[in-house]
Amino acid sequence: MKTKFLKYGVLGIAAMVWGVTAQAQVRASNGKAKKSQGMHTSYSSQTNDNNGDEVQRIETEIDGKEFKIKLVNDKIVSMYVDDEKVAPADYGKYETQITEIREQIKRDRIQAEKDRHQADLDRQQADRDRAQAEKDRHQADLDRQQADRDRVQAEKDRHQADLERQQADGERGQVEKDRQQAERDRHQADLDREQAGRDRIQADKDRAQAEIDRKHAEEDRKVMAQLINDLVSDKIIPNEDALHNLTMDDDEMTVNGKKQPDAVFNKYKEKYKRFAGGEFSYENSYNGTSHRRGIHMSRN
Repeated sequence: MKTKFLKYGVLGIAAMVWGVTAQAQVRASNGKAKKSQGMHTSYSSQTNDNNGDEVQRIETEIDGKEFKIKLVNDKIVSMYVDDEKVAPADYGKYETQITEIREQIKRDRIQAEKDRHQADLDRQQADRDRAQAEKDRHQADLDRQQADRDRVQAEKDRHQADLERQQADGERGQVEKDRQQAERDRHQADLDREQAGRDRIQADKDRAQAEIDRKHAEEDRKVMAQLINDLVSDKIIPNEDALHNLTMDDDEMTVNGKKQPDAVFNKYKEKYKRFAGGEFSYENSYNGTSHRRGIHMSRN
């Protein structure tokens, strides 16, 4: 009996695990929507006042100055710079900063929409992967049932071989031919029984390996999430969206292509031994049409 359906099942489950893991990881742009150097923007979601006008409040820091701006229907109605109110007549002095803020907000909105769309695609892929995994598990059950049927058939074949041998003993002239046929049948029955046993063992191995792969993928996702949190805490990256790639081997560690100091490398190598001792890389990038993200490891 062939066991290729079980092997496909393992691949399906591994794909499901990867889809879920990848969905859980943070998304990053390919650099098209980078914020201006020295600018940090945080603003609340838009609301509507009692008159139905759209109200937006923005707080940002540019070149060491703190801006607080209120807009109604996309028109500035008040502005503070370092907590000092700016007269409307002086808004023109800050035209460059205001333009930069508006452009950044527009880029952030576009990126947020892309991220929401990608999240929908990831969820859909995860659903498809789960469905495929269920099909593979079902196929494994069918293979196990077939193995049981083969074992029963092998018993029947062996019994039939015995009957034929007894019949051959009672017949002259045909005895040798019948004996030889009985031997062939018995041999085939043994082969069938052995194959049934191998199929059952392979089915058990495939299920066990699928579970191991799922647990490893889940563990890698959790460890990678903690590593990203540490990078943010250590101020190596400003936030989790800023991590585009990371590598680590026996000699060095790079973050977004930049080699890290030995002190940083030794700290992460010691803390994340799971990713050390070989070649480890993590990629999270967007090329304008699709995301590439995931973990790659090779052990020495």
